[in-house]
Amino acid sequence: MTTPPDWSKEEKAVQAVQMAFDLSNDIQRAFRVSAALQDMSTSDMVRKVLQLPYQKNRARPRLTITLKDEDFELLAEKYGLDPLDRATIRHRVSEDLRAFAGNYLTES
Repeated sequence: MTTPPDWSKEEKAVQAVQMAFDLSNDIQRAFRVSAALQDMSTSDMVRKVLQLPYQKNRARPRLTITLKDEDFELLAEKYGLDPLDRATIRHRVSEDLRAFAGNYLTES
């Protein structure tokens, strides 16, 4: 007989409550900038300010964007690619993001 998988982490995640706060753009910007300067997520910065446990280093530092089919069509046109070639589009977008960030980074 096999033992059931350990779902304790998933159960805790289901019990967690996400809270949203309507704060001014200046306050939100202060948290985003402060978090970025400390290589933290914005939510971890909030947790730090509230003296709650938080991750010191991001587990998977990444940027996210939601793209619709129309976005892939526009990007494919920009790069001269097939809109269905999403892997190559993703690669080209990654190159553009690196190039943009290169204007702001002092070391690579």
